[in-house]
Amino acid sequence: MTDIPGQTFFGKIDTTRPHSARVWNYLLGGKDCYPVDREAAEQYKKMFPGIVDIARTDRAFLGRAVRYLTGEGVRQFLDIGTGLPTMDNTHEVAQRVAPECRIVYVDNDPLVLLHASALLSSSEEGVCDYIDADLRDPDKILELAARTLNFDEPVAIMLLGILHLIPDFDQVHQIVMRLLDAVSPGSYLAITHATLDLDGEATEQAEAQQEWNKKADPITPRTHAEISRFFDGLQMVDPGLVSMSRWRVEATPWGEPAEVPGFCGIGRKP
Repeated sequence: MTDIPGQTFFGKIDTTRPHSARVWNYLLGGKDCYPVDREAAEQYKKMFPGIVDIARTDRAFLGRAVRYLTGEGVRQFLDIGTGLPTMDNTHEVAQRVAPECRIVYVDNDPLVLLHASALLSSSEEGVCDYIDADLRDPDKILELAARTLNFDEPVAIMLLGILHLIPDFDQVHQIVMRLLDAVSPGSYLAITHATLDLDGEATEQAEAQQEWNKKADPITPRTHAEISRFFDGLQMVDPGLVSMSRWRVEATPWGEPAEVPGFCGIGRKP
């Protein structure tokens, strides 16, 4: 993205404060960010270099998860907190397997809204839609998503890297339960979530997190036990709730990939 000299706001976009979607895009090698985002990302990397591996493994899990879900017959996806488009977005992975897949993306970041046309390039057989909404308003999300998705048929709810942006656990747990209540049996929930549980350098990660939280929307890492509660009432898909680098990844001749401090999992609604 080209920066606009002397301009602080472009539409509703605040370029004086780093934004998680733009920083994530930068960590993945994207260019849809501003100097404040690049500066925040580089400071985070300096304090905790492992953040790059977290970003990459989170993105890689998205691809594996969507391929698994389409293999299980899922043809509808509700991707909340989608972030800025990059390679292998949810609809691209899903429609590569099953062109008839229907995908609804949800985000409330104005820069993502500006890039919505890139997200909406669906296959001819399928459908993509974009909703400008906040995770904190699940009723609005469900109402608008119903224009595209049939909630009488299985839906995969994708909540990757977003739940830790809501600090109050009871609030975010209720949101997830509300979304799950709205979908039919046979639907799935896919989650990635920040944690300090798996990091051998947890002190460095925690310090980097504290610095980030001073200047941007705070991130709240949670424990394995807390994240497991988002799957209340669901049947966990093997191997359960594990490091994002360990979910259905083939072992190499050098062994399993190293763990990263982020949990992921998929659960099925019975």
